[in-house]
Amino acid sequence: MIQLNKVTKRQGQRVLFGDASMQILPGDRIGLVGPNGAGKTTVFRIIMGEDSVDGGSVSIVPNTVVGYFSQSVGDMRGLSALEQVMASAGKVSELGKEISVIEARLATCRENPLSDKEMESLMNRYGEVQSEFQQLGGYDLEARAQAILTGLGIGPDSYNHPVESFSGGWKMRIALAAILALNPDVLLMDEPTNHLDLESIIWLEEWLKTFTGALFMTSHDYEFLNRSVKRIVEVSNGAISSYSGNYEFYLRERDLRRENLIASAKRQQDMLAKEEEFIARFAARASHAAQVQSRVKKLEKIDRIEVPSEMRVMQFNFDVPPRSGNDVVSMENLGKTWVTPDGKERSVFGGVSGVVRRLNRVAVTGVNGAGKSTLLKVMLGLTEPTEGTVVLGANVEVGYFSQHALELLNQENTIFEELTNNLPALSTGVIRSILGAFLFSGDDIEKKIRVLSGGEKSRVVLAIMLAKRPNLLVLDEPTNHLDIESREVLLKTLKAYEGTLLIVSHDRHFLKEITNRVFEVSHGSLSIYEGSYEHYLEARQ
Repeated sequence: MIQLNKVTKRQGQRVLFGDASMQILPGDRIGLVGPNGAGKTTVFRIIMGEDSVDGGSVSIVPNTVVGYFSQSVGDMRGLSALEQVMASAGKVSELGKEISVIEARLATCRENPLSDKEMESLMNRYGEVQSEFQQLGGYDLEARAQAILTGLGIGPDSYNHPVESFSGGWKMRIALAAILALNPDVLLMDEPTNHLDLESIIWLEEWLKTFTGALFMTSHDYEFLNRSVKRIVEVSNGAISSYSGNYEFYLRERDLRRENLIASAKRQQDMLAKEEEFIARFAARASHAAQVQSRVKKLEKIDRIEVPSEMRVMQFNFDVPPRSGNDVVSMENLGKTWVTPDGKERSVFGGVSGVVRRLNRVAVTGVNGAGKSTLLKVMLGLTEPTEGTVVLGANVEVGYFSQHALELLNQENTIFEELTNNLPALSTGVIRSILGAFLFSGDDIEKKIRVLSGGEKSRVVLAIMLAKRPNLLVLDEPTNHLDIESREVLLKTLKAYEGTLLIVSHDRHFLKEITNRVFEVSHGSLSIYEGSYEHYLEARQ
């Protein structure tokens, strides 16, 4: 249905990909992967005609309906959430409007009669539009739109709220709902899970199982991607490569291909070294002139094997932190109530009791708005509880990562200055080493904080936190701005971390791999599950 044929795309002097080909066929389930900045979003934009190519061609089968969910929601105003979704349903929406116009005209026939010919023409068109509208599921559109909105966390009490009243993250959900309601032939999705909680991600995963069109998407969520696709397309090192399998298969096959390439390159380098040594040794001898010339020509014809540079990903190396007391956090009848802008009290949670013990790895779960982040702040003393008590244990040193921490960085500092100010006891050499481990090297360390992306700011905060050697790590959505490779590196590091961990994340793969207890915040109370995150999911079912 969609084909990229020998496409080349440049970004300034850099070639994102050259002479690259790929196709999307009916029923395909394709995951698009690659390091940040490799050109994944550019591939989407090229398919949608929002970006041009510098060589090659892009073809789409005529009348193919393509739905594209991007990280830009555009201008939403003047409609309710439900109306916005229904209005975005493409031809179905247009046909619905035409039916309304025809029915309105028919209703005025007594006052403004039509000629027989006009009436026949109008009724014929009415029949055609109704038939096509029914074929495209138009009569189910409102119910479908409602079901999708509910699945993405926007319930019946919010259907009729104006889109202007929703925050940016919730507008993203409305935009995603609109694309799903379109039910396109080809569904393109660029990071659809970014603004979803775990429940909505699971709902979307199930919805995609029933979707009959072709799927082409990118996601930083390992498990969501792995469960949803059957083929991987990788954009990396100036090329587009295809792998016939899910994400787990891709990781194995990619490493195997890389090992084979490195081995082939080494064999070629050994051969070239011998040939060049022969040429250098006998170049001045007339008796070997013919042999030397023959070998020179041979080397000129050889295609040199180039090994692409390894994808740069974060590397965390935690030193062993100092030991804390056995009881790290103790809570007794803890409660928190917020006062809303209109003066009303809203209970977030109450009657929370429990103990976080040394070396616990606790997943804090719950739907968006349940109070997970508030609970973490109360536990750390960053927000006062309304009732009850919370006590940090002996010798507890906290490392706290949250999205708010990115805003606390001094925007006018350079990256190097920010670390120097926060880590005054460390030498320049050590700080440069830490920055190098977090992918900041050369002129990068002189960048101002204000020009950094969300992912770069996250790396600065994590670098500072790492250097302080906390024995209690509290991580509130630490993977939000990290690509999938960086998440895996962080995961391996946290597995080796010798301290206590509290983590909020909607990445199921992440939680399954590292947690041994679960605190679920739901309906204003806390339920504690002893055992892994996988055990928690089974217990809930």
